[in-house]
Amino acid sequence: FFPLSLSLISDDSVSAGSSTEYPDRLSTVEQRLQTQEDEITLLKSALADALRRISFYDEQIPLLKQQLAGKEPPPLFIATSASLSTEGRGDHRNPSPGSAVAIQRRNCFALSSKSNELQPPTQPNHTTTENQILSNSALGISKAARRVIRMQVKRAEQNPPKIENGGGQSVPPESGGEGLSIKMFLRGRPITMYIPSYIHNYEELKMEYPPEKLRLDWWCYGYRGRDCRSNLHLLATGEVVYFIACVVVLYHTEERTQRHFLKHTDCVKCLAVHPDKVRVVTGQTAGVDKDGKPLQPLVYIWDSSNLNVLQQIGLGFFERGIGSVAFSRADQGAHLCVVDDSNEHMLSVWEWAKESKQAEIKSTNEAVFAVEFNPADSGNIITCGKSHVYFWTRTGNTLTKKQGIFGKYKKPKFIQCFVFSVNGDVLTGDSEGNILTWGKTPGDTKTLGKGAKETYQIVKQTKAHEGSIFVLCVLKNEALLSGGGKDRKIIQWNQNLVLEKEIEIPEQFGAVRTITEGNGEEELLIGTTRNAILRGSFSTGFSPIVQGHTDELWGLATHPFQNLFLTCGHDKQLCLWNAADHTLAWNTTLEETGLCADFHPSGLVVSAGLNSGRWVVLDMETKEIVTDYIDGNEQLSVVRYSPDGNFLAVGSHDNFIYIYTVTENGRKYIRFGKCVGHSSFITHLDWSKDGKFIMSNSGDYEILYWDVAGGCKLLRNRFDSKDREWASYTCVLGFHVFGEICRLQVKSTQPCNAKTYQHFIYLFIFLKKKKKAPSHMYGGHGSHVTNVRFTHNDSHLISMGGKDTSILQWRVV
Repeated sequence: FFPLSLSLISDDSVSAGSSTEYPDRLSTVEQRLQTQEDEITLLKSALADALRRISFYDEQIPLLKQQLAGKEPPPLFIATSASLSTEGRGDHRNPSPGSAVAIQRRNCFALSSKSNELQPPTQPNHTTTENQILSNSALGISKAARRVIRMQVKRAEQNPPKIENGGGQSVPPESGGEGLSIKMFLRGRPITMYIPSYIHNYEELKMEYPPEKLRLDWWCYGYRGRDCRSNLHLLATGEVVYFIACVVVLYHTEERTQRHFLKHTDCVKCLAVHPDKVRVVTGQTAGVDKDGKPLQPLVYIWDSSNLNVLQQIGLGFFERGIGSVAFSRADQGAHLCVVDDSNEHMLSVWEWAKESKQAEIKSTNEAVFAVEFNPADSGNIITCGKSHVYFWTRTGNTLTKKQGIFGKYKKPKFIQCFVFSVNGDVLTGDSEGNILTWGKTPGDTKTLGKGAKETYQIVKQTKAHEGSIFVLCVLKNEALLSGGGKDRKIIQWNQNLVLEKEIEIPEQFGAVRTITEGNGEEELLIGTTRNAILRGSFSTGFSPIVQGHTDELWGLATHPFQNLFLTCGHDKQLCLWNAADHTLAWNTTLEETGLCADFHPSGLVVSAGLNSGRWVVLDMETKEIVTDYIDGNEQLSVVRYSPDGNFLAVGSHDNFIYIYTVTENGRKYIRFGKCVGHSSFITHLDWSKDGKFIMSNSGDYEILYWDVAGGCKLLRNRFDSKDREWASYTCVLGFHVFGEICRLQVKSTQPCNAKTYQHFIYLFIFLKKKKKAPSHMYGGHGSHVTNVRFTHNDSHLISMGGKDTSILQWRVV
């Protein structure tokens, strides 16, 4: 990858305007790297399987010699990959039903001639397999054992297995004297799961939709201000409209109610409001459907009073996504201007009610930040972005542009925003902190010769902010507001650009991203770069009405008996949310990235696992750190208290599960032991109801069981755990979630495959018999879903997007 990285840097330095190409190429490199990491993980797993297989053979040979010396028929000496990799390491003293010893008592599907593994090929070659197996006579297998093999092969020929096509192949249940089991294949790896004994007939499990459904209850936990502009507006209904992830939120700040426009299939990137303050246009990035197939980006025009779609345009026309949109104003909003995120940033004008494209043109290879119609003439359009401001004229189906001339003034790197003043001037805000006033001047015949065309030049420059100006806004009283980046100031100017008053927003909310007038006479609504929406005025100051995380989210925990939940992520923020009144109860800053969390059953403390192997325990009242420990030097993926609160299990990427005894209501911890046996990083774990056992999953699709109370011992006979009751079921592998990640887990391919981005939530009946069982599917997240949790009374579900930084609260109805 190093030479490729150099080439990317070199290309970008040559073409600085390639603001959209660079992330795409970087994403390609990241995807390739993720693919190689996945392959390395599987190779490590295969190597571990091979080593365990060799160790298993070494243990079996002495027993075979003893049995041969005593002239007893030896056990069938066939080791399956399932028994060696996922069924308990092949312990001959206490064999599991899938082990080499117990295989004599079970049906055999097919025997691979290459690896002596039990496999379900569509057309098994049993002749070659039998010869290969019978060649084991060199090890001393008796005639009686060979007869058993022939009987099993013949039985497999008479009853060939059926394979379901899909991402993970599944095989019908095996029956034997000790119960039923099913086997599924993930990336070619067999995973055997035992069916609980209370399920007497596997085929009679219900195949129906769950009676419960989900309804999006609240989306107040976040706003997309970190990289989007002009996405906060006031509607005629008195609601504030904004977006995050795939959802457009209509929030009534006085009544504290929300409605949601949910038609988008991927992240919304831009928003504009019609002159009537009722109709809204929103544009999205290119998304994927429920099967992971790419979709085309499009634009929705919809009615904010009833959320009905009035028109959708551009399907199959736009590339990558929609960057900016704007309604015309001089003709009562009859036209719509769209700029997409392709390399050429295609600019198109539509008569949206007729779904008719009027004109289109390649605008620039540089990034485009904003587009607007001239409020007095719908034939004039302005765009701005990196190192440019363009003045467009539409004549029929033709668009022509004139570039703004900076002349004696320093050309800024970015023109961030612009607005039309009351007297018709165009004002731009740039990355140098200046407000530039532009005017149209006749052609300079002395310099350019006869017939020189008119130009747009800077009439006046006003120093306004330290650092970039992200937003300009004209108020109803004709005053001008400017919002600064570095200085976080909001400044009010009169029509002559004389400063009248200013205010600085608190540092924790970031810079000013967008400004709009609120419902009150002096009320302002401020969107910030740290994904918050503030409400207030120059006289009263500003306070948050919407807050959210600013970077990728992973950690989620719900309170054991209150309507509270906790989140953490790459922004190092640990946030406690009140699910009842939809507010942020408190937040604190961690020293490192937070990746997982869990409440102590007492509810008095909460633990959070970090990316360095460190984990901390915080007091719920004071937010102070009670204690902290370090286990290994790799990131932690899961922390989980036992139901009685006497133990804490910490799962790490170093393949170990660290166990601590807990006393004093979660305030004192002593290392109890370490669970050693996984061949890849720990992904999920659950405690049994009695708090003595653990079930765990790893990155290479292992399902292991541990006797914690007995000294953190690996339970080699996994069959014995089939009827064990679990306090929770967050593990994504196991019979109860066979085929899909079910009950309410997230169908997200992102942790396993960086090349696909599915971001849906699926609701299943808890037990189902095979893949593709009926389920309710819900969209909303624009990124891979990293975590889901039910609240303490199962009345709500909390789900988290990864890179879209969104938190959804669903009501179970």
